[in-house]
Amino acid sequence: MIYLDLFWVFVQVGLFSIGGGYAAIPIIQSHVVEQNGWLTMTAFTDLITIAEMTPGPIAINSATFVGIKVGGIWGGIIATLGCILPSAVIVSLLAFLYYRFRKMNFVRDTLAFLRPVIVALIASAGLSILILSFWGEGGFSPDASALNIASVIIFAAAMFFLRKYKANPIYVMLGAGVLGAVFYLLL
Repeated sequence: MIYLDLFWVFVQVGLFSIGGGYAAIPIIQSHVVEQNGWLTMTAFTDLITIAEMTPGPIAINSATFVGIKVGGIWGGIIATLGCILPSAVIVSLLAFLYYRFRKMNFVRDTLAFLRPVIVALIASAGLSILILSFWGEGGFSPDASALNIASVIIFAAAMFFLRKYKANPIYVMLGAGVLGAVFYLLL
């Protein structure tokens, strides 16, 4: 039964995550953390970190990770196939339709309409991770003592290097990991 649940959850993720992996994060969070309780929010944040650092699309990496955690190797395979299946079918169908009707205004207008929705999904996922990083699983708190100062410093440093110097994100992630380890050992 768990294999069917995994497959169905990740078919939904693959079906409704229009806009790429970052847009899928809130959907994965909803199914994996809130509805099924397969992972805690802390484990989910670790999952996103690992899925981002490993090669490949974040949604597929997440499906594989969750599948293995919940159902072993077969769970990983089934969750990954569930995540890939809708995309393969939809992309094939859309490619056919796009090449056939690409000159129509309706097609261009529809694609333009979807852009702000994708930005909102990505912003929602980023905000959830930012709140978890700054305040922990308890969520946002106006109490300054609940704020994780080390996370704020690492975030600010990462943003500074990314925006000011257009630093390579891989180096920024590695630097943030080193800073995080230093803060963890010192505090």
